[in-house]
Amino acid sequence: MKKKIAILGSTGSIGKCLLKIIEKDLKTFDVILLTANKNYRELFNQAKKFKVKNLIISDYESYCKAKFINKNKNFQIYNNFNKFSEIFKTKVDYSMSAIVGLAGLEPTINIIKYSKTIAIANKESIICGWNLIKKKINKYNVRFIPADSEHFSIWSTINSKKKIIDKIYLTASGGPFYKRKFSELENIQIAQALKHPTWKMGKKISIDSATLINKIFEVIEASKIFDIEIKKIKIILHPSSYVHALIKFSNGLMNIIAHDTSMKIPIFNTLYWDKPKPLITKKVNFTKLNNLNFINTSKINFPLLDLIKRVPVKDSLFETVIVSANDCLVKLFLDKKIKYTDISKILLKITNMMIFKKFKKKPPLKISDILKTKDFTEKFINDFYLY
Repeated sequence: MKKKIAILGSTGSIGKCLLKIIEKDLKTFDVILLTANKNYRELFNQAKKFKVKNLIISDYESYCKAKFINKNKNFQIYNNFNKFSEIFKTKVDYSMSAIVGLAGLEPTINIIKYSKTIAIANKESIICGWNLIKKKINKYNVRFIPADSEHFSIWSTINSKKKIIDKIYLTASGGPFYKRKFSELENIQIAQALKHPTWKMGKKISIDSATLINKIFEVIEASKIFDIEIKKIKIILHPSSYVHALIKFSNGLMNIIAHDTSMKIPIFNTLYWDKPKPLITKKVNFTKLNNLNFINTSKINFPLLDLIKRVPVKDSLFETVIVSANDCLVKLFLDKKIKYTDISKILLKITNMMIFKKFKKKPPLKISDILKTKDFTEKFINDFYLY
């Protein structure tokens, strides 16, 4: 019997990559749900190619256009994510959550009930709502697999050795400015900040890589996913991005996880986690292995490293403040409203304000708590720094 697959965010880079993998093994998989925000034309093309009958288009205007085009009712189209009970008559074998940003939180939480295994590539959902996700996963006995390359590498390695982890090192390329002091970046232009040395990524994630906030988010993720103290997780620079994580165990052993800079590798392995299958990849790059070039991070280059010690031990709404504030500030920079260095300066400033520190004592009890915190943070920044 074919494995049933659901993909939240199928028109994004993660979703497209997953579909390319599935395309080469159609005898094994049956895709029963695809979703998009606005890109309904791409969604229709995917649905025709993989014979998918159920589609969700979350943007209302795009949903209406899609419904008009779909006069012959080739597909069953929904406008929101509260119709899972109609779509799934039995649990799907594998769900991928790849919707970008906090827009992916509610769909991720809702689909857990209908999944046997869920792979999550949406870091914002994990950072801001891990306690809600974990509660659902435990309640419905669902297997969780982190889909981000670093976290999948750790997940696939530790197995029963979690209790003897001494230190986790997450590698960061350092972006385009890792050799320069933060004080030298005052006049950096958008094109310079987007010029990532090793990965091909979208604008938002490229800026996050340049400021190192993306890796700081991954530290928070790893702490939550693997239930490890943040102080046991360290960021080290590794410009070639060949090694994705190092794990040092208290028994003296150390694991180094390396692979090419391709998201296809972790995504492929989340899909075949139960029955490992060969994946044709490049030969081992001994040139890179012989020149790993690990570099310690410094606040002189990346002042946002100071955020790590501000994150509470327990799940709180403060994590949502950090994520939402960063999202807002990166947008202001890309819209040429603030300088590149303002992203870090303002983020450090507001997360040290009493009005936001109070969120450290407030756990997210429901999705609406997270969304209200997001709106509050964005309004504060826009009121003070946009006008």
